[in-house]
Amino acid sequence: MISARKRIWGWYFFDWASQPYNTLLLTFVFGPYFAEVARGYYLGQGLDAEAAAAAAQSYWGWGLAIASILVAVLAPILGAIADSTGRRLIWVWIFSVFYIAGAWGLWWVAPGGEADMLFWAVCSFGLGFIGMEFATIFTNALMPTLSDHDDLGAISGSGFAFGYLGGLLALIVMLLFFAEGSDSGRTFLGIQPLLGLDPEAREGTRFVGPFTALWYAVFMLPFFLWVKEPRTAGQGLHIRRAMGMLYDLLASLRYRRSLTAYLASSLFYRDALNALYGFGGVYASGVLGWSITQIGIFGIVGAVSAMIAAWIGGRADRAFGPKPVIALSIVVLIGVCAVIVGMARDSLFGLPIDPASGTADQIFFACGALIGAAGGTVQAASRTMMVRHTTPDTATESFGLFALSGKVASFLSPALIALVTQISGSQRIGISPLIGLFLVGLILLVWVNPKGEQTR
Repeated sequence: MISARKRIWGWYFFDWASQPYNTLLLTFVFGPYFAEVARGYYLGQGLDAEAAAAAAQSYWGWGLAIASILVAVLAPILGAIADSTGRRLIWVWIFSVFYIAGAWGLWWVAPGGEADMLFWAVCSFGLGFIGMEFATIFTNALMPTLSDHDDLGAISGSGFAFGYLGGLLALIVMLLFFAEGSDSGRTFLGIQPLLGLDPEAREGTRFVGPFTALWYAVFMLPFFLWVKEPRTAGQGLHIRRAMGMLYDLLASLRYRRSLTAYLASSLFYRDALNALYGFGGVYASGVLGWSITQIGIFGIVGAVSAMIAAWIGGRADRAFGPKPVIALSIVVLIGVCAVIVGMARDSLFGLPIDPASGTADQIFFACGALIGAAGGTVQAASRTMMVRHTTPDTATESFGLFALSGKVASFLSPALIALVTQISGSQRIGISPLIGLFLVGLILLVWVNPKGEQTR
């Protein structure tokens, strides 16, 4: 018989296995690499450097938005189906295949490609992204069955900390042995990429896709071996009944003030946070001119701070509840966004900086540490707050609705960033809409009950 402790550790391993999709692909390696490839394509089409950078940022943003909309539409429906059948693990298996296939497909995104190469990149990335998001919904839905209510905050925080540790280790391996600098053609260790990968064709960097897929396949084994589905009173696959359950849940929101306010709040602050992750590497590449290696080191700083902060935040969650942890994290993220918008290589809020001093780089490294710390903490606490608004029997449906709230307006951030970037002609100013989104999320938290809908 599998012990409760082993079940919890198996559940942790999903975070460890899946985190590289965010760390390696979305933010620190493939995202900036895609920006390089896309900028090269648009420069070849006759755009100047600034316009090419903006076009690349916009293309990436719309790709993320489309994938997020698909998640938003399907998440609550699949959640309702899973709850009506009483089966969740089968969906984790299915969407794990999406994750692996999408990540592996990024190997074929070579530099110097035409428009169809950019399309292939966002389609492959989107497929894996959808797989990661849906697999996350169903593993989160298992969380209420792991332990008593009072311990779930610490479990959630520890899971995120363990996941960030996995993402950190994967990033270090990529930087040391595979991802080559665009100029030097060598890894951070100063060596050629391993496995005979050709640096001229950027095969070391492109290997991030297969590497992420293999990482997930290997480290999901403890999850599938140790996490067993609790017996539930599933009634078979009845689409009409599942849709009825979903309709009832949506209709009940008008009577559930705390849940409605929380879903609305998380819609804004999680969308803004995802944009920070999705555009952070692109920003560093376009505004500060960082290489993939520099962005990777930036990622290590962020991952270390996220790992430590998520663990500490889990303990704070257990002591004070998730609401104050979420609020404090949002305040930190607002401050970070203000610094990013107000900073250029030669100035900060209009005050001159010596471009050769490296001050701008140091400030952005500090911003990365704060984004990692606040982002990791707010994600862990958000998961706990959602648990406080659901029951084990309706957890998948509720987390599907939670995913919907995180994706239904997912076009907002990339669209606003693209629009403001185009109007201002500045990638830096293009980040400014995120401040407003975080503020709206913070204000809506006022109507959220700290204890959710729990009676104790």
